[in-house]
Amino acid sequence: MQASAPKFNIVIIGQNNRLQYEALLFAASLRHSSLDFAGRLFVAVPQAGPRWPQDPSLHDEDALKALRQLDAEILPFENNVFGHSYPYGNKIEALQALPEGEPFVFFDSDTLITGDLNSVPFDFDRPSASLRVEGTWPKPTLYGPGLHGIWEALYRKFGLDFESSQDTSQPVDYWRRYLYFNAGFFFYSCPRKFGERFLNYARTIRDDDIPELAGQNLDPWLDQAALPLVIHSFGGGRDALPSGLLDGSVSCHYRLFPLLYARESDHVVEVLETVAAPNRVKKVLKAYDPIKKLVLQRKGHKIRDMFDRDNLPKREQVIRNQIRNKGLWMR
Repeated sequence: MQASAPKFNIVIIGQNNRLQYEALLFAASLRHSSLDFAGRLFVAVPQAGPRWPQDPSLHDEDALKALRQLDAEILPFENNVFGHSYPYGNKIEALQALPEGEPFVFFDSDTLITGDLNSVPFDFDRPSASLRVEGTWPKPTLYGPGLHGIWEALYRKFGLDFESSQDTSQPVDYWRRYLYFNAGFFFYSCPRKFGERFLNYARTIRDDDIPELAGQNLDPWLDQAALPLVIHSFGGGRDALPSGLLDGSVSCHYRLFPLLYARESDHVVEVLETVAAPNRVKKVLKAYDPIKKLVLQRKGHKIRDMFDRDNLPKREQVIRNQIRNKGLWMR
């Protein structure tokens, strides 16, 4: 008899901007695609405070009602370190508000669940994150150290073993040799422990004088600079999940709706349009133009018809430019 999948919670960020609409689509897709998911779904919401010039919290009653009808729990949290200056820090600070000692998976809000999450063999004692990533950081400067020297300095800064983190089948100074993740999803056995260390590492990288980081741009890459170090420190790595499930058949981190229609599978589009259709969801989504026009008015199919998904341009910028030229780029 097969052991039952471990129970875990999910957390996404909701905010008084496009994220509230993406959060609603995430919740609807979770309930549509993963009927047996037994954990709790938290929509973590930053609260008004000195780190925000305007109130970032959710006030749209229709959106809040629709989220609750989908069994999403609104989870307020405070920004003590980041906030408006670095909104990506929400995914770090929100972890402190989650139930201590309960396994969690964080997903970026611009994600759809497209399959059964219980089919993903999470080992919550071995954290990992999304490998749908390119070598976006660091970018070595002319007179500074290469990738090897930069990453070595960071591992040394936090007392971590650098050698064991490397994929030695890849050449020195090639980005794939070093642990590097997209922070579109990540998981661990305890959000408080993970969040505390993530916050400590990110704040230290931002604030301390680390000579090897001179000339490195940390906005928006700070979370992705710190995340590999956190995962390695807890005994996780790049091989903690089989490929093809998350960022594959079970989830889709689409990022922007025009890119979704250009690149993603027919199944992803079908899930999106199916979960956006019920009135309680649709009446909320209509307030956000990219969803209203591309999804509800089906103009996304004009984008879809422009591309062969088996032969897409290699550079995302080329895709964006082609969509712009047709007047269909919306975000």
